[in-house]
Amino acid sequence: MGETGIEPATLLGRLDAVGTALRDSGHALALIGLGSVGLDRERLDRHSDLDFFAIVERGHKSRYIDRLDWLEAAHPVTWHYRNTLDGHKALMADGVFCEFAVFEPQELAAIPFTPGRIVWKRDDVDPAIAVPRKPVPDGRLPDEEWIVGEALGLLFVGMQRWRRGEKLSASRLVQGHAVDRLIELDELRARHSGTFMADCDPFGRERRLERRRPGLAQELASLIPGYERTPDAVRAIVAAFERRGAELNHAVLERL
Repeated sequence: MGETGIEPATLLGRLDAVGTALRDSGHALALIGLGSVGLDRERLDRHSDLDFFAIVERGHKSRYIDRLDWLEAAHPVTWHYRNTLDGHKALMADGVFCEFAVFEPQELAAIPFTPGRIVWKRDDVDPAIAVPRKPVPDGRLPDEEWIVGEALGLLFVGMQRWRRGEKLSASRLVQGHAVDRLIELDELRARHSGTFMADCDPFGRERRLERRRPGLAQELASLIPGYERTPDAVRAIVAAFERRGAELNHAVLERL
């Protein structure tokens, strides 16, 4: 498995090349870099990919989705697939990975995204095109009573499925969804204590957790021990909630 990654300068240069290819394609309006190649370039490293929106003239969206010659003009593409109605994931020949969507200007009002960086635009395009009009998920957390109650429910049902022999379903409920509730509890506590770190991804709280919540990260190996060890995971998750002083229902605990 390749582990060397791509130099950040190469990634940014490749995005510039995509912008040039769009400029020369005839019906493109702008290229918006997102995430670590957008306004959050302090996060850019050798393991980043290229997230971007290609904005094209009205009536030309399907051409840019159906034919990726414009992307190939920036660098040869060895693999791609259409992962949404609006775009593709693609791997370039040197290992640069792209995830992109193609939009016409009138569509952007309905698309939630974090503010982006204009990599290229036609002179007549308003720079405000990179500013979202529909907000991303606001990161609002449920209250602690719901978090703890939902976690207990997931642990209970997970163990029922484990005992039935549904090991995969059990592992996902316990080692996936119940752990998500623990992440939410720590985020909620951090907000209340004023130690919340603002770099939480609005589309996935597990992103950058190791840096944001190093204490919780050290617990993860015991919380997610694997397919054959869901009962161990249940015990570890209960203990993690108890260490945090969460109010757990003993009638449920006795039946886990």
